[in-house]
Amino acid sequence: MVRQRGILLSAALTGGMVLAVGCSADKSADRSNDSPKQRAKTVAAAPANIEKIADLTDCRVSIRSDNTELREGVCKTDLGDYLITTFPQEKFKKIWLDTASMYGGKYLVGPRWAITAEPALLGKLRKKVGGWIEDTSVRPSQGTGSQGTGSQGPAPQGPVASQSASG
Repeated sequence: MVRQRGILLSAALTGGMVLAVGCSADKSADRSNDSPKQRAKTVAAAPANIEKIADLTDCRVSIRSDNTELREGVCKTDLGDYLITTFPQEKFKKIWLDTASMYGGKYLVGPRWAITAEPALLGKLRKKVGGWIEDTSVRPSQGTGSQGTGSQGPAPQGPVASQSASG
């Protein structure tokens, strides 16, 4: 299920990223009430680097996609299987999440990265890498200009909690 959803998102993103960036009417970098810079200050999270995130989650990552707009790595661990996606800019993550809203579901997200996994696994991974849970099933459609309802939740725990979110 996770792999299938990740493949669909990757295909949709790779094919429509340029068009979506050029046509997006909503210029906010994130759909929360806080800007990404404000979120980065309040939620300690891993840097946007697949290998670092994989290391924090005890995963030997297998890179599946290495494109200008995003990188994807597959992790298979004792905790479960998941997909780590990183983005060179926050706007690409926003477009990815808007695309993901067509499929619904929850994702663990941080500054310029997202993790796709079964919902039960997201909380366990959050303790290791920080970030917040984003429920894409409640996101308004792209271009409305309204704010979303992503959930930031309590402060993350684990080795990342004391690190800076930039990096």
